[in-house]
Amino acid sequence: MYKAFSFRDDPTVPSFDDYAPVAVMDAECAFCSWSARLLHRLDKSGEVRICPIQSPLGAALARHYGLDPSDPVSWLFLDEGRAFVDLEAVIQAGQRMGGWARFTVLFRVFPRPVRDWLYRSVARNRYRLFGKADMCALPDLLFQKRLLQ
Repeated sequence: MYKAFSFRDDPTVPSFDDYAPVAVMDAECAFCSWSARLLHRLDKSGEVRICPIQSPLGAALARHYGLDPSDPVSWLFLDEGRAFVDLEAVIQAGQRMGGWARFTVLFRVFPRPVRDWLYRSVARNRYRLFGKADMCALPDLLFQKRLLQ
C-alpha cells in the first residue's frame, strides 16, 4: 500500500498540479477513449483530469504504482493522493463524480478477486474487442483542457 501523495517523493515522476483527481488511461484503446469521454460528460464538477498512460507523466505514475506503461492493462485513478486500480479505480471515480456514475458501486457485490479477474480479462483483450483509437485526437476543447500530458 502506498501512502497518499507518495508520487511526490518519487524523483522519476514529473511535478504536476495534483489538486484534483487524475485518471491515467490508455490513450490508444477505443474503449478507454470512450470511457474518458464518458468521464468527461459525467464529471459535472470538471475537476477530474485525464492523463494518457503513454505521456511522460502517465508512464511515470504507472511505474510508480507498479504498472507497466508499455502494456497498460489497468486503469489508475488518483484521488486525494490515493491510488486506485482496476475496477476499484472505476468505482472510486464513479463515487467521486456522483449522479448515475455512483452505480459503479454495484460492482462491489462481486468479491474483489472476481472484480479483478473480470477487469483484467477485458483489459487484456481490449484492442481485440474494441479496437484502437486516439483519445488525444478528440476535437472537444473542454475535453482537451482536462488532458495532462
